[in-house]
Amino acid sequence: MAKHVFLTGPPGIGKTTLIQKATEVLKSSGVPIDGFYTEEVREGGRRIGFDVVTLSGRRGTLSRLGSDSSTARREYCVGQYIVDLVSFEHLVLPVLRNVDLGSDTGKKVYIIDEVGKMELFSRSFIQAVRQTLTASGTTILGTIPIPKGKPLGLVEEIRSRKDVKVFNVTKENRDNIWQDIVTTVQNCRK
Repeated sequence: MAKHVFLTGPPGIGKTTLIQKATEVLKSSGVPIDGFYTEEVREGGRRIGFDVVTLSGRRGTLSRLGSDSSTARREYCVGQYIVDLVSFEHLVLPVLRNVDLGSDTGKKVYIIDEVGKMELFSRSFIQAVRQTLTASGTTILGTIPIPKGKPLGLVEEIRSRKDVKVFNVTKENRDNIWQDIVTTVQNCRK
């Protein structure tokens, strides 16, 4: 039986929107929930990067458009974006380190949006996600990218786990799949 739920699909298909909708429904039904999601940052109608937003409302930089004159470490780049590893880890790691390793009140749900190329520059994040996947008192509702190019180790690990249910989000199903996602997460907590 599934213990974790992950959404996959092309960029911009609505994975984060579905995660946010499911989070609201789960929260309002009393489910203990924590975690983070990523949000596009736009300036003048143009995407300039991504922020990390925790469910407690804290926000920080995940990445920004780089420039040739940028002094940032080039090894933390995805396309034209430079990843701010320090900011990402500062916000996300404390949330994932609060994982309850088993409680009587039912499993806590952790939102991890997303386990993607930018986030995987952080070895500490990889370790924290693996610990959360194996912790007895937790269920993850997360997102992973569709397979494209070189496989991402942790993403393929998640995709192939027997205790993970993966929903493939499409234009056709994105408006009515959220109830299935919520029900599956609720069943994972039993």
